[in-house]
Amino acid sequence: MTTPTKILVAQGGGPTAVINQSLAGVVLEARKFPQVAKVYGAHHGVRGIVNEELLDLTQETSHNLEMVARTPSSALGSTRDKPDAKYCHEIFEVLRAHEIGAFFYVGGNDSSDTVRIVAEEAEKANYPLRCLHIPKTIDNDLVHNDHTPGFPSAARFVAQAFAGANLDNAALPGVYVAVVMGRHAGFLTAASALGKKFPDDGPHLIYVPERTFDVDQFLKDVKSTYDRLGRCVVAVSEGIHDASGAPIITKLASQVEHDAHGNVQLSGTGALADLLCEEVKNKLGIKRVRGDTFGYLQRSFIGCVSDVDQREAREVGEKAVQYAFWGETNGSVTIKRTGFYSVDYELAPLRAVAGKTRVMDDAFLNEAGNDVTDAFRLYLRPLLGSGMPDAFRLRPNAVPKVLNKG
Repeated sequence: MTTPTKILVAQGGGPTAVINQSLAGVVLEARKFPQVAKVYGAHHGVRGIVNEELLDLTQETSHNLEMVARTPSSALGSTRDKPDAKYCHEIFEVLRAHEIGAFFYVGGNDSSDTVRIVAEEAEKANYPLRCLHIPKTIDNDLVHNDHTPGFPSAARFVAQAFAGANLDNAALPGVYVAVVMGRHAGFLTAASALGKKFPDDGPHLIYVPERTFDVDQFLKDVKSTYDRLGRCVVAVSEGIHDASGAPIITKLASQVEHDAHGNVQLSGTGALADLLCEEVKNKLGIKRVRGDTFGYLQRSFIGCVSDVDQREAREVGEKAVQYAFWGETNGSVTIKRTGFYSVDYELAPLRAVAGKTRVMDDAFLNEAGNDVTDAFRLYLRPLLGSGMPDAFRLRPNAVPKVLNKG
């Protein structure tokens, strides 16, 4: 691509702590190319494109872009729209009307599929448009990626949150159940294991969608742990399901809510955590039982960001621009791990990534389906970045009893 052109960048799906690093990567890298005439941003993703709500990011100062890059959530605004062929045709018509030569969309599975369809619309119209998908999702469920920007920072939050919950639970023993995002993939819930330091630290039990969840077995696991330690910390993915594939929340709740796309509302209401806690209280007779739902907290928690995640989120944005202007094909930027810990970036075909879901490897989960393995800990630890907080204990130097010797 050598002739002067305008480019457009948009952000889609759930925000993350580092999605603006990718935005800044696109804008700042594009400014280095003399053939880029203008850099536009779409307000609220693809919805902003069809409504022609575009911002001229060419006028942004580099300093402010750097400040925005270090700010969590989507600076351009996002959308949950899932464009069909008709919607994508409207997107393309706006791009053509504004003489856009390259389209960059930062997002997850659905966003990559949108980029694919828009690219096909441009090809049918014989319009020169380079389309690049930039990976982003806290669920870590994009195929052809070792991991996905946004996940490491959310995982860092989950690990730290469970480390804190474990300390609380050790001080005032009982059963604690926390529900973590993850409809089909359990990576984020599994990250709770990285908050453990001592052998008896929680989470003691971890349940993810990759394994069938049985309520009776769950109760047996909790009872066994409680009998052994006098307490139990549990991490649960929102997407846990029974052997038939039915979400557990539909089995325990008298009625369930649905989102705008007709999917069962798995978290956000706190229902699953409350229902599991009621099962523990009623069937195990344990009085001190508490439940939490992390919900939006894990997506854009300010001050809890992996420096590794920041760097890689910036680089996938930069690489997308390089592929657009130095390459000859559309595609999705992917992260490949090399060595003990370093990464390379490759361009995968849009069809190879679009609309597909990655789940946890079998090697990452124990045989019982209620914990992770050392293989997962080794996979995740480098992603959490530097400066992870640590917890310490008093040594048990007990003073001999005088009155209660028996």
